[in-house]
Amino acid sequence: MKEYIRIHPDDLVAVALKPLEKGKTVDIDGCAVTLAEDIPQGHKFALVPIAAGQPVIKYGCSIGVAKEDIAKGAWVHVHNVKTGLGDLLTYTYDKQDTTLEPTEDVCFQGYRRPDGKVGVRNEIWIIPTVGCVNNVVEEVEKRAQKYVGGTVEEIVSFTHPYGCSQMGDDQDHTRQILADLVNHPNAGGVLVMGLGCENSNIDELKKFIGDYDEKRVKFLVAQECEDEIEDALKVIEELAAYAGSFQREPIPASELIIGMKCGGSDGLSGITANPAVGRFSDILISKGGTTILTEVPEMFGAETLLMNRCENEELFEKTVDLINDFKNYFTSHNQTIYENPSPGNKKGGITTLEDKSLGCTQKSGSAAVRGVLKYGEPVSTKGLNLLSAPGNDLVASTALAASGAHIVLFTTGRGTPFASPVPTVKISTNSGLAQKKNNWIDFNCGVMVEDTTLDEMGKKLFDYVIEVASGRKVKAEEKGFHDMAIFKQGVTL
Repeated sequence: MKEYIRIHPDDLVAVALKPLEKGKTVDIDGCAVTLAEDIPQGHKFALVPIAAGQPVIKYGCSIGVAKEDIAKGAWVHVHNVKTGLGDLLTYTYDKQDTTLEPTEDVCFQGYRRPDGKVGVRNEIWIIPTVGCVNNVVEEVEKRAQKYVGGTVEEIVSFTHPYGCSQMGDDQDHTRQILADLVNHPNAGGVLVMGLGCENSNIDELKKFIGDYDEKRVKFLVAQECEDEIEDALKVIEELAAYAGSFQREPIPASELIIGMKCGGSDGLSGITANPAVGRFSDILISKGGTTILTEVPEMFGAETLLMNRCENEELFEKTVDLINDFKNYFTSHNQTIYENPSPGNKKGGITTLEDKSLGCTQKSGSAAVRGVLKYGEPVSTKGLNLLSAPGNDLVASTALAASGAHIVLFTTGRGTPFASPVPTVKISTNSGLAQKKNNWIDFNCGVMVEDTTLDEMGKKLFDYVIEVASGRKVKAEEKGFHDMAIFKQGVTL
């Protein structure tokens, strides 16, 4: 097993891949370094003396500035490093070569919908227009389980507290996310349950849904029913008959859309799981497929790497707006832009937002940025897309699903049991987590510090995703977990 790694030849620090004891001498690129203190797994130590005010280099980039003189072999972390980031910046487009050689497409077993869209699940979704009917839809979900069978895989309700007492863009964002879920092809049938008096009532929501298959999407207004639960069950029976007519069939991987997200990151995230997802992304895109990267606040400090991979200047300008709009969102609420990473991130070895972001963006691989999406905007361009959404795990994963992701790949160094509207693959950065939380973790990238190369890991992950797309359930699905969270941005009346 490897004990430490220098990620880039220009790095002034190395990362401990296992706990290292004070006094141990390590040899990195012919340089002997004696550790001045214990170094926890995932944490950094200095390869050379670093002067106060000098940039600390990791991933070949600055992850912050030394707050004091740092001796060779010393632990490098929050006590002696601070962020070097400022507020709004001026960016210059320096286009990088991002050519990926095409590779032969493969197939997964999915569901082809009448409108040509593709699903990797054949579920019935119950979507409330407003939080007032949450208890009703949960009761309908519980009593409707008798209709699960054949190719109808699950019946799920997605409750939320919104849909009324909202204004402007905030209200429209709620409507857009709900409409996106109604249109998601992982659902073979959808019941939209309204109350009747809410702002985001069914008639308003239909404006966002657009054209729909009347066999697949049904609407019910609770205030117009004598017994809304019994009426809803009759509708579910109809939807189950319709959804049950779909069968899995071979579909090219080029039609897959995969969301990419991380949470509970640690010092190994940017070394194991995130690069593996990046390699997966490159493989899928080389076959004509699509990936979506989000959590904009965790691009801060690494944004120029993405900007310079934009396919053209128009996309570069959209990416600049993506970054600066989110910074303005923070400052408009009188919040610090760089109040990140979290306590859990720091415990795992991440020191600054630059450190976190440079690791986070490893998930994007090396492909060109071919699309930049607003929150709730469905993906329309194949290849790598950037999506406007916050770092919050549930909100960002829901946003990925709403934009069209069939599956979300979620890397984590600390673990989490949450789910999203679509299959959410938990990918561990370290083997200890995979062993301890086997009930959460679907795929372990911790073996990359042992005996597995990045190319091997990326290929294994690609093969696993094809299995999930073909019906293999992830751990959260096995437990019946489904979560949904909308990005609340405005006042509540």
